[in-house]
Amino acid sequence: MRSFRVARLKIDQSFIKDVTTSADDAAIVRATIGLAHELDIEVVAEGVETAGQRDFLIAVGCKVAQGYYFGKPVPAAAASELLRRNLHLP
Repeated sequence: MRSFRVARLKIDQSFIKDVTTSADDAAIVRATIGLAHELDIEVVAEGVETAGQRDFLIAVGCKVAQGYYFGKPVPAAAASELLRRNLHLP
């Protein structure tokens, strides 16, 4: 990984999906995050859909995640409107 100058590593949703029920998936995710941290590589967990998955990722040091747990994809115009409302912009 170091020879490719990777700045960010995304963990596929197929590993995240069963991270709370599969010891193997949990070990793979834990080891991947640990290795990435040792190499100073940012980690993004993809496909987070439950609070349990989120909690596991927080516990193992993953600081960035994406998935339906946080919100479903929306068109750009709708995203702009959501940001405007949340930031209380006119």
